[in-house]
Amino acid sequence: MDHILSNLQAILSNSLFGITLTIAGYLIGLWLNRKFKTPILNPLLIAMVLIIPILYFCRIPYDAYNKGGNIITVFLVPVTTILGYSIYLQLETLKKYWLPILTGCLVSCGVSIGSTIALCKVFGLDETLTGSLVPHTVTTPIAVGVSEKLGGITGITVAGVIFTGVIGAVLAPLLVKLLRIKNPVGIGVGLGSSSTAIGTARALELGEIQGAMSSMALGVAGMMTVVISLFL
Repeated sequence: MDHILSNLQAILSNSLFGITLTIAGYLIGLWLNRKFKTPILNPLLIAMVLIIPILYFCRIPYDAYNKGGNIITVFLVPVTTILGYSIYLQLETLKKYWLPILTGCLVSCGVSIGSTIALCKVFGLDETLTGSLVPHTVTTPIAVGVSEKLGGITGITVAGVIFTGVIGAVLAPLLVKLLRIKNPVGIGVGLGSSSTAIGTARALELGEIQGAMSSMALGVAGMMTVVISLFL
């Protein structure tokens, strides 16, 4: 029995366990998404729903699982830089709509930060939690930096970024249809400036222009959030 437990512990502490579990959860989510063709079955959301109960009920320490997660995280930055290629392909569109893009990002950042601070005050959250939630609409590296500057808790910030991205990716197609938004530039800027890199990934699925504009908005909104945070 002890031998079995020791072998199981060795497997769980191996970084391949976290990598395998994460990829398996995502692939199941991707299969469900393609089979039922509904944005509600977002692959990342499905992966989270599958993995969290497994870790909880099997009493697997998060640190053991995250050994593999950290390896996957290493690839986030180089993968994100690939988004620049989609922007390059849409340079003419970018030149034509640069003012609406900047205006949209500024309004999005202002509304996001302002509404977050207001809601935190309404619900009586302290400055630490408020600082943790303020940068929830930008990409994770920027959000963590802003959170640390505001005295927030980075773990809560990362959770907020993921939650915002998943909700944006799920609701965006529904809102586009409901509000009858036809302009691909507007769709891309809306997703990129409010739904983090997860929303940008969804924008790439909607179309080339949407993906490029979302990639641009993701970076611009991140820089604007950093600047605005200096005055908080």
